[in-house]
Amino acid sequence: MPGRFFDEWQVGDRITHQPSRTVTETDNLLFSAMTHNMQPLHLDAETAKASEFGQILVNSTFTFSLAVGLSIADTTVGTLVANLGFDKVVTPKPTFIGDTLTCSTEVVETRESKSRPQQGIVVFRHELTNQRGEVALSMLRTTLLRRKPA
Repeated sequence: MPGRFFDEWQVGDRITHQPSRTVTETDNLLFSAMTHNMQPLHLDAETAKASEFGQILVNSTFTFSLAVGLSIADTTVGTLVANLGFDKVVTPKPTFIGDTLTCSTEVVETRESKSRPQQGIVVFRHELTNQRGEVALSMLRTTLLRRKPA
């Protein structure tokens, strides 16, 4: 399913993306290894068990990347020129192996591009919630999108 063009977005538009995604131990292990994030809380079950969380924490940069990945089919596939920035990334609740995350998106700003008349800027607020209804991650993603062809 293609994303939407700049002209097709309005402030307040909301989407709950499907499918959701259950995070596996393999996801966490491979992502941590690929990004050289050797934090013991992500990889060492005994260290994680002794922490206040009592179990392995999923690498938060994985949850960040997953939010973008879960959202793009409905938002920017085929219409994106560039991601201009990611702001106000917060992780109020930890993600654990076995959590199922659902991404929702709200458009918080749209504006014309002053330097690129065939494109426009859309700011999305992405939010990941787990199966307990807790917000695991939220962020703003600023995108440069193509206008709908005439």
